[in-house]
Parts: sequence; C-alpha cells; structure tokens
Amino acid sequence: MHKIQNNILRTLLFKKELRFSELNTGNIPNDHFTFHLKRLIEQDLIEKNKEGLYRLTIAGKEYANRLNTDIEEVEIERQAKIGALIVCVDDFGKKRKYLVQQRLKQPYYGFYGFITGKIKWGETIYEAASREFKEETGLSAELYLAGIEHKMDYSKNGEFLEDKYFYIFKATNPSGELLESFEGGKNTWLSKEEIQKLPDLFDDILKIMDIIEKEKLIFSEEKYNVDRY
Repeated sequence: MHKIQNNILRTLLFKKELRFSELNTGNIPNDHFTFHLKRLIEQDLIEKNKEGLYRLTIAGKEYANRLNTDIEEVEIERQAKIGALIVCVDDFGKKRKYLVQQRLKQPYYGFYGFITGKIKWGETIYEAASREFKEETGLSAELYLAGIEHKMDYSKNGEFLEDKYFYIFKATNPSGELLESFEGGKNTWLSKEEIQKLPDLFDDILKIMDIIEKEKLIFSEEKYNVDRY
C-alpha cells in the first residue's frame, strides 16, 4: 500500500473522524491526496459520512491496528504466525505409533514433522485443529490441547527466518481412511524409534512428543538454528 494511504489510516487510527483539511496536513496537492482517499474508500478501509467527515470502516480499523505507528515510514508490522499442530497417536497392538508427515512444500521442503496448519480468521483453535487434521489426513480424532509452543528459527548466520506459535494437540482414537499423500505432503505411521532415524527431522519433534504425554498444559519457547530452509 502507498505510504500516503498508510499515513491516512494512521491518522484516523487515533481519531474518531476528521475533515479533509484535517487529514491533509502534509502539504500534498489536493488532487493527489483525493486520489489516495478514493483508493481507500474503494478498498472499504475508510468511509465518508453525510457531514463530510472521514472515518475508518470495520475493515479499516482491523488493518490500521496492524500498522507499526512507531516509525516514520508507517507500514504493516510483521507478527508471529499462529497455527495448530496435531500429534496423532495410535496403539497398533502394543506398539505405539505416531502419524508423521513429510512436508513437500517450501519452506523446509522434505522435512519430517507432525500435521500443522494456520488458524483462520474467526476459527477457534479446536475448529482449526479439527479442520487441518481432516484436510491433510482424511481422518477424524478426539483432540486434546496439550501445550503451546513458541518456535523461532534462525539461519546459521543469524538471520531471523520464522516466528511461530503453535497450539499443540494430541489426537487419539483416529477413524476414517488415511490420506497417504496430498498436495504438500505425505503421511505415514511410525514408531518413536523409526522417527528418530529420519533424515531432515524438525528440531522440535522429539520435544513435542514429550509434551503430549504430560498431564498438564505445557508452554515451550525456544530458538533454533537451522541448516536448511
């Protein structure tokens, strides 16, 4: 978004409503400023009422509230990703196995881990976990919130790559027909010993396996240096 539009949104973020003259205080030619106002109205981020006052719409309030207003060049502030991570376990006879997914999309192409997915706008964490689990495995299961993980990934030279929060769910009593492959990954049942021998294993997978066995909600926060992204 153009910096003039971001600045308009920033100004309205701290006001209930303003007139045109109160908005355009940066010596910008009126026709130029009007162009950017119209663009924001077309995007349903601001509206003009009958009295000629401009204010943020509901969508505009949500967007403007994500702006980093502490810097001169106002821009959307990057924030951590929030998702659900599902560890499905099943006791095949007396041998416990875990549903492991090989990731076949970027980043971390080829890595092995558990089922993950974004929490969509308006979803509860349980709704997101249930939906992602069904979409990526074809299965349904009983879900229990076991922990919360804050995972920060860095390259070997210190570049910050990813900042993620996961709600960790333990899934039991799976039912349905397993979707062995889909666009973006492959699923397979493996024992803990088999998982430990996998190449390109996500750094936190063994810690997560421990978290789901605890009797209380666990919070984990850690920084990882990754070889490949």
